[in-house]
Amino acid sequence: MGRLRQKGQAGAAKAYVTRSAAIRKLQCSLADFRRLCILKGIFPREPKSRKRANKGSSAPTTFYYSKDIAYLAHEPVLKKLREHKAFAKKLSRALGRGEWSSAKSLEGNKPVYRLDHIIKERYPTFIDALRDIDDALCMIFLFASLPSNPRIPPSLIENCSRLAAEWQLYIMRSQSLRKAFLSIKGVYYQAEVMDQTITWLVPYQFTQNIPVDVDVRVMLTFLELYQTLLGFVFFKLYTDVGLVYPPPLDTKRDESAAGVGAYILQEASQKAEKPAVPKVKVVEVEGRQVSGKDVYKTIKTLASSTFKADDMDVDSPVVENKSGDIDEEFVVQPSKSDAELASSLPTLLSLKALPQSINTSLFAPYTFWLSRETSRPVFEFLVRSFGGKIGWPTSSGGGSPIDESDDSITHVIIDRPVVEQHSENEEQRERRLKRKYVQPQWVVDSINAGKILLEAPYAQGETLPPHLSPFGEYEGAYDPAALTNEEAVAAEDESEIEGEDEEIEDAEPQNAEALQTVATAAVEDSVALRAAELAAEAAGIDPSTFEKEVAKSRRKSKKVPSNGVDEAEADMNKMMMSNKQKKLYEKVKHSQNKRNLERSKLEEKKRTLDKQKRKSQTT
Repeated sequence: MGRLRQKGQAGAAKAYVTRSAAIRKLQCSLADFRRLCILKGIFPREPKSRKRANKGSSAPTTFYYSKDIAYLAHEPVLKKLREHKAFAKKLSRALGRGEWSSAKSLEGNKPVYRLDHIIKERYPTFIDALRDIDDALCMIFLFASLPSNPRIPPSLIENCSRLAAEWQLYIMRSQSLRKAFLSIKGVYYQAEVMDQTITWLVPYQFTQNIPVDVDVRVMLTFLELYQTLLGFVFFKLYTDVGLVYPPPLDTKRDESAAGVGAYILQEASQKAEKPAVPKVKVVEVEGRQVSGKDVYKTIKTLASSTFKADDMDVDSPVVENKSGDIDEEFVVQPSKSDAELASSLPTLLSLKALPQSINTSLFAPYTFWLSRETSRPVFEFLVRSFGGKIGWPTSSGGGSPIDESDDSITHVIIDRPVVEQHSENEEQRERRLKRKYVQPQWVVDSINAGKILLEAPYAQGETLPPHLSPFGEYEGAYDPAALTNEEAVAAEDESEIEGEDEEIEDAEPQNAEALQTVATAAVEDSVALRAAELAAEAAGIDPSTFEKEVAKSRRKSKKVPSNGVDEAEADMNKMMMSNKQKKLYEKVKHSQNKRNLERSKLEEKKRTLDKQKRKSQTT
């Protein structure tokens, strides 16, 4: 006889546990439970049958895996939270009694927990941690731009600003930035670090207000985890490139609003540490004490007595190594077994000669000057990440490496309309004519294109071209450039059709009608095509004219969709699917139709704008 199964002791009722039951089991508050779940990466689960998981009750509740809750019961952070709860009670009691000395001692012994072990548990390897820092960087840059208030202490914002500056310094030093995009939300950046693509968002430098309906406690818990994670990652990245972490901060530059320039990158010292002096060990041998120094002297005298000074000296030949001075090319030797086959091994010189796919020194030959209305942190980061030099006025902050009158300035990034300069002298006029004044979008578009674009479309006061997202979209997404090519092909087809129509009109009227009828019938199959050719030959129609009319009819037939067979076949395939597969198929089709509808709307809008532009140009 099998074992009897009691209700609520097996299956879903045992595998899942409600949130209230989990809090009772862990003996903590709801806020501490939320904090633990965020730090450990535990989230609610949805059982297949909520009634079975809730032991017959249909009341709405939140479920967790029972194993996850048992895993939380042994967490060291939970122990520290319980100690902090007892500490808070003792501190409030001491303050209520007026025992200031005991309250001060309690404050000095406040329990503090660390998250190092959680980072090691959640990210076993460094690549795992590096792959998961997108959200961490977005959160760090967000809090670095927030104002301090009673809910967010100033020390937290200062730490976030330091972490953001350290990340930007590393990206500029390693030249890992690849793409950028100026959006409504902020500036999107994409970097490639250790073959991992990292994308993050930096908000614009506007005055930020924290909404009242946002639960800042949850965000602070995430931020606490992210700060520890980024500390580990940045230490590894800095030490791998031989830099000191954390980079020291120059207080004078920081007070003058130097931003990222207030941090100093220092190379790690390569000096070897001096070996520790070993202790002299004394051993008693035959009634006298013998130290290690005595043994070393005895060995030295024995070695010198073995090789006498009057022995013949043998001059060893000196081999000069010139491999560091001259790079020799590898000469491919033919195979002795097969003279036709030769090994094509890549050499160092051949690898150097290969074209580089990413130009990380795009702005190296240029020197930029930022106008006062442009965002200095954004464009300083962009230009320096690609090897360029940049300067800015004192109104944008201190620490500018160049002055506005520097003759090495090649581009001025300006974002205001053209104003006539009435009070400039001859020297200022010559300097202005030597420089190129571009709008900020030119820098970002040049980075995304991987080359220096023409400055004329981005000149001061000009209407800018569309700023498109450089990030990978889904296949078949709307692309204005590709749409322009399609329009060009369509215009070419229309011109060919018009030319063919003119040739047909030049022919005799009865032949033209017969040609169109015969060619239309010839589109269906090869037998009809052969019969149409014979009919056209009997009617005296030119073969080239007949072929053009057949091609024209085929193009027209392609424009008319014939989805009858495809729809019938799709319906037959759908009948063979299970209910789960049908639902998934319907979701996929719905999303595809939605994307196609959005694309068609954008294409129609583009055509309307192009028509309006052509009309304005003709008038």
